[in-house]
Amino acid sequence: MSRSLALAAYLALARRGGQAGAVPDIPRPVGRVIWAHAVDAGRARALAGLARQLAQHRTDLSMVMTVPADGTDDRVTDLLRGPALRQPLPPDTVPAAEGFLAHWRPDLCLWSGGALQPALLVCAAREGVPLCMVDAEEALLERSRWPWLRDLPRAVLAEFAEIHARDEAAARQARRMGADPARVRVTGELQEEALALPYRADDHETLSRIMRTRPVWLAAMVQQDEIETVLAAHREASRAAHRCVLIVVPDDPAQSAEMAARIAAQGWRHIAWSEGALPDEATQVILADTIGEMGLWYRLAPICFMGSSLVSGQHGRDPDEPAAHGSAILYGPNVARYLHRYSRYAEAGAARIVRDTDTLAAAVQALLPPDSAAAMAHAAWEVASRGAEVTDRVVETVLDLLDRRAAAET
Repeated sequence: MSRSLALAAYLALARRGGQAGAVPDIPRPVGRVIWAHAVDAGRARALAGLARQLAQHRTDLSMVMTVPADGTDDRVTDLLRGPALRQPLPPDTVPAAEGFLAHWRPDLCLWSGGALQPALLVCAAREGVPLCMVDAEEALLERSRWPWLRDLPRAVLAEFAEIHARDEAAARQARRMGADPARVRVTGELQEEALALPYRADDHETLSRIMRTRPVWLAAMVQQDEIETVLAAHREASRAAHRCVLIVVPDDPAQSAEMAARIAAQGWRHIAWSEGALPDEATQVILADTIGEMGLWYRLAPICFMGSSLVSGQHGRDPDEPAAHGSAILYGPNVARYLHRYSRYAEAGAARIVRDTDTLAAAVQALLPPDSAAAMAHAAWEVASRGAEVTDRVVETVLDLLDRRAAAET
């Protein structure tokens, strides 16, 4: 069966009795619209970050992000930030594709991972929408096989202007399925860019001068149920380095008073940052109980334990933040929301899992020598920077394809 016959057969089936799909409940934004499809939660976060990057380059750009209607959309709802509008992926039928495209009138389609939807993609291409696949993955491309229409993947992949593969295995798979080798290139894994947070330079200079010869570690986004473990680990670390300073950032500032009481009850010499006090040579714990100053604390501490990860019911906090500021990362086992990111840093030697007081204390003590923490922090920075490079390539591709389409329209 030729490529055109395979595609024609699939589209005929996709048109007969095909579901029309839900009518979008959000109006189309004014200006250029990018339709981006995220096959999973990790790619949804990466594409949301890409939307923020693109908005900085072109103020008239908006992103409509589709996610699978299999529960993935619910998992990413609270993870998307910025200008991306979330919508469920319509069924792969011609009526649904036509309705979706008529409403959003996208100027470009970014399809991530693989798992092709032939009717949607081919209908978009026939409407003149440029198609670009990003972060193509071998296993997801492998899903795009139809034994009864073996040439269908070739027909669909032929519609893509560019295919960005995360590794050589994915690139080989794309070529094996019939993609034009000239349009396939290995660019690396698309990740959400880790951005450095703002801080007050004068506060950083003052605290750095006060604590310049003292070991410092940070416990960030700490829950009430974790503070005892953190303080016990600090006591063990202080036996090895008696001038060690712990910075504690509560996950919920409303819990600061209770945490301060627990710190005081254990006899720690401490200050509360909200009260305007500065640490002195005797200070052992700084309670960082203000909002919007994480950029300061990440920069001061070469070691960071990411809280909300030791107790069940929590899902961890974003490890990209300490990584972007040059901090070695420690974390507990309950990080389901960011598991992919923690795994990436752990594989690079940039993060280490801890489970209780003993393992947290041992990890902090092992990292107190500056060269040990520096090695992990550098590895974390390299991982975070790698994601920025891939994002930059996608941004360049998107802007180029949009410019070419605009030129063709004039």
